[in-house]
Amino acid sequence: MVKRDFKSRYLNSVLGSVWSVIQPLAIILVYTLIFSQIMGARLPGENNTLAYSIYLCAGLLPWNYFNETLLRLQSVFLDQGSLLKKVSFPRTSLPIFIVISVTINFVIISTLYIIFLLFIGRLPGWEIFNVVPLLFIQQLFALGLGLIVGTLNVFFRDVGHFLGIVLQFWSWLTPIVYAKSIVPESMQGIYKWNPMVPITEGFHSIFLYNKAPNYSSLLPVILISIALLLIAYYTFKKLDKEMVDEL
Repeated sequence: MVKRDFKSRYLNSVLGSVWSVIQPLAIILVYTLIFSQIMGARLPGENNTLAYSIYLCAGLLPWNYFNETLLRLQSVFLDQGSLLKKVSFPRTSLPIFIVISVTINFVIISTLYIIFLLFIGRLPGWEIFNVVPLLFIQQLFALGLGLIVGTLNVFFRDVGHFLGIVLQFWSWLTPIVYAKSIVPESMQGIYKWNPMVPITEGFHSIFLYNKAPNYSSLLPVILISIALLLIAYYTFKKLDKEMVDEL
């Protein structure tokens, strides 16, 4: 299923899977050239002209990974409706194949980002291995939330549309394209309620400052993720038998 999903993205295109390399490469080039070199964007306290590009990509690439996972999960049962009606198989395998498929795409993008950091001499040291647990926490959170939305979306289609709007606001309430320090102190409190803030700060810490993430700040995200997975499992089991009739 993962292979079929990956192929279907580039079906009927001349370059095929080469687009999976071209697209992320274009993202890195655009953010590096336009923001750092043309617009002259600088991070507060950083004189390096490429610091903002590193900061931007370090937050944006994992966010896109999170965003794509959620959007694919919210429609996973609807997209595979015809398959669910014809073949009997564990429905819980569908979210897993989505996560694997999205992860393959993210690995390709991340590899290009790593090559970019290596090329400019800003590749982190051993701290880079902290990316693995950080991504695991992020995807655990995305899987729990995505499963709840994906299950409810079968019965209430407005849920899927609402998620798209929420993600747009959510991305701007997460310090990805701007530094958290430039936000007025009176508004800093909103970040305490955003689980993606400590995760994004963790990636910035690794790639920009070569430091391990603050794991104590990630503890609430881990607890929320576990709670979401339990709620997702309960919701899915509760509505599982009625799902095929609604598709």
